[in-house]
Amino acid sequence: MHSLMVIIDGLGDDPIVAWDGHTPLDKADTPFYDKLKLRGVTGSVSICERDLVPESLSCILRLLGVDKVDMPQHRAYLELLAQGRELRDDEMVLRCNIVSLDAEGRMVSFNGMGLSLPEKAEIARRHNELLRNVEFLHLSDYRNLLVMERQEAVLQVPVPPPHESLGLPVSELLAPWQQVGSQMADYLRRSEAILRLYTRKGLTYSLYPWGPAARTVLPRFDALTHRSGGMVARAEIVRGIGLALGMEVPPLFNATADVDTDLTEKLRVTRGLLERHPFVLTHVNGADEAAHRHDYQGKADFISRVDRELLAPLLAGYREPLRVVICGDHVTSSITGKHGHAGVPVLAAALNAPTLALPKLESYRDMLRFVYP
Repeated sequence: MHSLMVIIDGLGDDPIVAWDGHTPLDKADTPFYDKLKLRGVTGSVSICERDLVPESLSCILRLLGVDKVDMPQHRAYLELLAQGRELRDDEMVLRCNIVSLDAEGRMVSFNGMGLSLPEKAEIARRHNELLRNVEFLHLSDYRNLLVMERQEAVLQVPVPPPHESLGLPVSELLAPWQQVGSQMADYLRRSEAILRLYTRKGLTYSLYPWGPAARTVLPRFDALTHRSGGMVARAEIVRGIGLALGMEVPPLFNATADVDTDLTEKLRVTRGLLERHPFVLTHVNGADEAAHRHDYQGKADFISRVDRELLAPLLAGYREPLRVVICGDHVTSSITGKHGHAGVPVLAAALNAPTLALPKLESYRDMLRFVYP
């Protein structure tokens, strides 16, 4: 009997005052999801509980059976792996945003507000040519990776995530980079000349390196669960997780990891993987991105699309016995734009298996026992 887990990233949310305390999931139009609830069980489960940081890296690894002691501290290496680029032992990789600053040097946007997508790609190209021994990889939009010589001091620097640092002076946030390793300080100084070219009224720009990581070896998914697995994902971190665990992660050509993603492509690839593997994880990221933008209506609209364009056509006509879990990985508040530890909505159901016992859904362990019996 096969198992399918659909993770709607950031599905959990805070009550929205303008909606009389309802959440985006409450307000979404989800007729198939609502019908499936009548055949299954639902609950609110904290995947991260209180021992993990509430983010996709740790929460999705937990849902794939990885123990906390085996989890990497930062995600940049796995995002690099998703680009087909392995990291040598003498290298390190950092996430690197292009951030927008106001006239006083305070961060007003963590995603390069005011820059077009072609400008962001051009900035990445210019930075990749800046120093011979530093590689600057453009992922998408404002997301980049910075690969350079490994420096143990840099790997220990606690620079806060940019999306949690809005309104703060960037010079103070990046001050630790000036205190460790001349290579990073030199790179940031040279970067200033490039980014001055893109200054516009009221906005200047800065690189924001954070989350440094070294090469990490994860256990294989088949060793953890005694079955092979496939993954459908566009978000770099999720693809990197699947590849690091030895899962099949097919390429996606039209997905965007945002609310405009091609869910029909994810539907097609999910169907194919279910024919080849006893476990498939399908990840959709748009709800999380909308919540980071404080767009609770956009989050609700995207959840409606997931129900209409992915869940219903995938499961309504499915004929084989199938264990199904639909869940979030963590809370993403549309009010604060931040992740949280609270419980996320979980739905577990059994298709074409009327005698199969359903879990109680009191913890994430119940979910794991259900999908990896």
